[in-house]
Amino acid sequence: MKDYCGWRARIGVIYMASSIVMEPEFNAMAPEGVSVHVDRIILPKVTLEGLETMMEGDEVLRCTSFLAAAPLDVIVFGGTSATFMHGRGWDEVVMKRMREVSNGIPVTTTSTASLAALQSFGKKKISIVTPYLDEITERAARFFSENGFEVLSWAGMNIDEDHAIGNVPLEDVYRFAKENCHPEAEALFMSCTNWRTVGAIEALEQDLGIPVASAIQSSFWQSLRIAGIKDPCPGFGSLFRT
Repeated sequence: MKDYCGWRARIGVIYMASSIVMEPEFNAMAPEGVSVHVDRIILPKVTLEGLETMMEGDEVLRCTSFLAAAPLDVIVFGGTSATFMHGRGWDEVVMKRMREVSNGIPVTTTSTASLAALQSFGKKKISIVTPYLDEITERAARFFSENGFEVLSWAGMNIDEDHAIGNVPLEDVYRFAKENCHPEAEALFMSCTNWRTVGAIEALEQDLGIPVASAIQSSFWQSLRIAGIKDPCPGFGSLFRT
């Protein structure tokens, strides 16, 4: 007999209603006894205007409070660009709002987790790859630069439609990341929680010879650690061995 209802840890996720990738990739990485519980938020379009619309008003509070009605161990806002778009400290602003209604459940965001992941590598020179429009990818570079990293290069696929991002084949993500990683980068970051990444991380680390963090992988890694789960999650990158 096996119990699949999070007897070790329950992770709550606020996730875009139009997105499809984060839940299956979380479940793929989940150790035995860890369950994932999701509430949805509307993202009109993957543009700065669409992100602003999603984050204004009370939807973040609503999603957090609904998740907090359950006995969870952590709640993560599963969106990268939405939590880095206003630069250094914006992720902290989002978390402060979440804490107001989280009933004491610890909270984090994808951008917060991604910073922690890259910092755990002990590297400063990074490359960033994304599926975003250039105006959003540039803000990603600014966010990580303002938080102490030297961004040697950044590149985006210039996709502004969430379904299209979720449908990019994993092999295309792998090729794009490999081709756009700066040769002097000490680590690679793959942004976006609706972009297939976790299945390519091990191959990218082997081929590039540097540690790789993705938005989804980092979110899950930090959520596990907050919940007190220290399993290595083999096959999903060196981050789980840090």
